[in-house]
Amino acid sequence: MHRRHTALHVLKHRAQNSLMSSSASAPLSQAESATRTTPTMSSTAASNDVIPDEQRSTWPQRAWTLAGSAAILASFLTTARLVGASGSAGADLLAAAMAAFAGYSLADLAAGVYHWFIDNYGGAGTPILGAQIVAFQDHHLHPSAITRLEPCNNLHVVAGAVAVALPAAGAALSAARAPAAAHACACAFAACVMLSVQIHAWAHERRPSRLPPGVAALQAAGVLVSLPQHAEHHRPPYNTNYCTVSGMWNRVLDGCKVFEALEKVIYLATGVKPRSWRGDEDVK
Repeated sequence: MHRRHTALHVLKHRAQNSLMSSSASAPLSQAESATRTTPTMSSTAASNDVIPDEQRSTWPQRAWTLAGSAAILASFLTTARLVGASGSAGADLLAAAMAAFAGYSLADLAAGVYHWFIDNYGGAGTPILGAQIVAFQDHHLHPSAITRLEPCNNLHVVAGAVAVALPAAGAALSAARAPAAAHACACAFAACVMLSVQIHAWAHERRPSRLPPGVAALQAAGVLVSLPQHAEHHRPPYNTNYCTVSGMWNRVLDGCKVFEALEKVIYLATGVKPRSWRGDEDVK
């Protein structure tokens, strides 16, 4: 009788231990299952960081951007050499700095005029400019898409033009024995025109943390066009604030209605209405 009671006690103790171990192991298996089925934060972030191929920079695009940058560097070195070789380096340096500012200012004006023309005239079939015209109109529909392009993907078209035009201009200036200031103006103009497309992209970035160091400060200082200033352009009929380097010319051009006057002249001469009059995005 005593043995039977002891055996029953042992069996009961084993059953209790079995139940306790199974209940303790259940949450572990659920946690393991959750770990297997729930994606980690790092894997989710990695999937979000994948850049589509059309937004990536290709090697030809990098090559053109490098060529444009090399042309600007060569022009800058020519300017520095001429200043250093001058008998009045201080005066020539001041003149070169003032000329560089003039080039920076002219680049803002040129970018505005080009932007106005591309926004309002031509279409997909326009020679040379057709693809850009379509891209500019698509940009009005999807303004933030430009911020997702890798830099060389964004810069290469204008960089290619700079790579060809700036050395030719520099050679012409050297042949004419132009002073350092002339080279400085050409260098600054070309650099700002080339960077204008990237400056434009930065003006659409709503997260300052994604801007390169110093860009937000330059925007706040008015050296580069800012998001609030450029946002004025992205309101139908898209007929103001065309300048995209510093935006310094926008107040003058819009206040004096310069582009409106040009549009009227073109309409009277050709009968072609600008897209800002039609209020559409038709680029056919």
